[in-house]
Amino acid sequence: MQTPTTQNWSNSDGISTSMLEQITPLILTYNETPNIGRTLECLTWAKKIIVIDSYSTDTTLEILQSYSQVNVFQREFDTHGKQWNYGLEQVQSPWILSLDADYVVTDDLISEIATLPVDGQIDGYFVKFKYCVFGQPVRNTRILPPRQVLFKKSKATYIDDGHTQVLQLTGKSDVLSAYIYHDDRKPFSRWLWAQERYTVLEAKKLLETPINELDWVDRIRRQKILAPWLVFIYCLILEGWIFDGWRGWYYVFQRVLAETILAIRLIEAESFKSN
Repeated sequence: MQTPTTQNWSNSDGISTSMLEQITPLILTYNETPNIGRTLECLTWAKKIIVIDSYSTDTTLEILQSYSQVNVFQREFDTHGKQWNYGLEQVQSPWILSLDADYVVTDDLISEIATLPVDGQIDGYFVKFKYCVFGQPVRNTRILPPRQVLFKKSKATYIDDGHTQVLQLTGKSDVLSAYIYHDDRKPFSRWLWAQERYTVLEAKKLLETPINELDWVDRIRRQKILAPWLVFIYCLILEGWIFDGWRGWYYVFQRVLAETILAIRLIEAESFKSN
């Protein structure tokens, strides 16, 4: 991939630098053979890439080792928050671009990042997503909220939040206009395996958090029966995925199944608790 022309800035010593030169991409991996090569191909502009691997057993490590700028650190996975914070400790640059192993950074986003000031007033940037099904993007979706993927290392830390993590950033944030493609091509069996783990943590979070502290989406999930049906209507009609052909239907079924598994987990957890 050709690196876009960068806008030069001067640091406090008067040395000319560019934003891309101040960024280290940070990626978590575990058995990401179907994805990681495409993700790395979009990061050839980076001088160094930090990967935290949870002891992959497929060919992920072989792919990582074929890229000279990739530094791999292995750590047994416990939680997303702790895994990301361990990754933050390995980064030496002032800025971090945190990416899942199935994120594809677009040329437009790289070009936009290249024009950002290194020492401006903004400490972190949110980026929007376009979801892909078997490599083809479906229409823009609001079910995947923007994620703060670009930020100053000195201002950031991660905390666990249910099955995932939340970045806590001290300072000002902004939203970039370009997109990241979320393009997961792992098999359906791996997706089900992930849901098995995720829904246990998510159910625990929903049941242990006071109802008045939950947002409106999680309050609906607590009702169990409503969530899968509302997700079906929201994704298919309001988001318009009915117009994306079989790929749109595939993603709708996937989201409904995820919410159904979570509802079953909640019913199970409440039943065990009452007994």
